[in-house]
Amino acid sequence: MQRKRTTIPGYRGYLRRPLAPFFGGRPLDKIDRDRIETFMLAKLKDGLSPKTVQNLLNLLHGIYAISIKRQWATDNPVALVDRPRSPRSARSAHRRIRFLQPEELEALLRAVPDDYLGALERPIYAAAAMTGLRQGELLGLRWVDVDWSAARVRVAESFTRGAFDSPKSHRGRSVPMPDRLAQELEHHFQRSRWRSDQDLVFAHPLTGRVLDASKLRKRFTQALERAELHVITFHELRHTFGTQMAAAGAPLRAIQAWMGHADASTTEIYAHYAPDPTAGAAFAVQNRA
Repeated sequence: MQRKRTTIPGYRGYLRRPLAPFFGGRPLDKIDRDRIETFMLAKLKDGLSPKTVQNLLNLLHGIYAISIKRQWATDNPVALVDRPRSPRSARSAHRRIRFLQPEELEALLRAVPDDYLGALERPIYAAAAMTGLRQGELLGLRWVDVDWSAARVRVAESFTRGAFDSPKSHRGRSVPMPDRLAQELEHHFQRSRWRSDQDLVFAHPLTGRVLDASKLRKRFTQALERAELHVITFHELRHTFGTQMAAAGAPLRAIQAWMGHADASTTEIYAHYAPDPTAGAAFAVQNRA
């Protein structure tokens, strides 16, 4: 099925923990809708989120689809089960995204420590917030991917779970590189020991190898604390890019392409940060008058 190499461990985890202990020992054609609904309710009661339970059911659905093709089962009972939905309050909270305002980003960059790792943390934070690249895509970025003349950053691969792979969407893409980021990267390039086309842009300054992702996230949290900023995750620097592009009037379809979203609905969380095309504020002022 050509699943991404990084997807397989997730499948194995779902099989090893929730699925096999509950269904183990039962032939596939002896599991009915009632049994699957009992599983679903038990996992929700155990505290798993509706999204996680949906993922488990999706995998089980796929298992049955393959089983029917191979004549191990005749029906897919998962197709008969109503999937759990997140509570309205949870869905609403999920859409309240966290990000940094431009002045907060500058405060974060000023809070980067003056040590050998700090020298590359400043440009990697700036790149995350100004291009929307995922952490794995930043760790896998090479100098050949930085197109200075076209002012673009090209996403060709990602470093995830200890190996290089294609980006999450399976497709490469390119993102505009603002002058502010180009200056940061140029300064970083001049200081770096690793400057050949195939060298990593954000290589470990001493070894040239991939940065430790967990250490990067830990130091990012520490920099936020020093800057006295509200807590966000490293991944949420992507939201800084998304909200700023929307506020600048970029079309949502363009933002979707830049951020590598497979589904347009994912990009819609930034719609509320775009300029109001109806000029509603002006109408509101006239109405008060």
